[in-house]
Amino acid sequence: MKKVLFATAIATSLLAGCASVPMESNEKSNIAKKFGAPSEDNSGMYIYRSGSFGGALKKDVWVDGDCVGETAPNIFFYKEVAGDQEHKVSTESEFSPNDLLVKTESGKNYFIKQYIKMGVFVGGAGVELVDEEEGKKEVSKLKMAKTGSCSK
Repeated sequence: MKKVLFATAIATSLLAGCASVPMESNEKSNIAKKFGAPSEDNSGMYIYRSGSFGGALKKDVWVDGDCVGETAPNIFFYKEVAGDQEHKVSTESEFSPNDLLVKTESGKNYFIKQYIKMGVFVGGAGVELVDEEEGKKEVSKLKMAKTGSCSK
């Protein structure tokens, strides 16, 4: 019983810390939060992680195999992609990446939420498409992280 309690305490402490990643300026973050239309023939992707669960964990995110960045609690990334195509959004998880396929339309913004989940050894992660209203509401509370820095 003591071993179970000890393991639970260790897991909780690992998930309760707070990770940090390089951040963009407030000005750049505020511009992105205006949710303007992407440039011609492109779609916009807001990839975000909200909440404090798994706060000590940083998880890589990729779009079509290219590094977007490492997430931490309460951050977002903005990335433009070619419109009218299917794109694969992937996140690092416990054993292998988890993927989400998003069919985009030119001129539209998409909101992808990364969530942390309990794992066998460490926390895992997943990604899901959320509707525009929910995405804007969540992203407006977050800060923008710098892109292009993944751990793997």
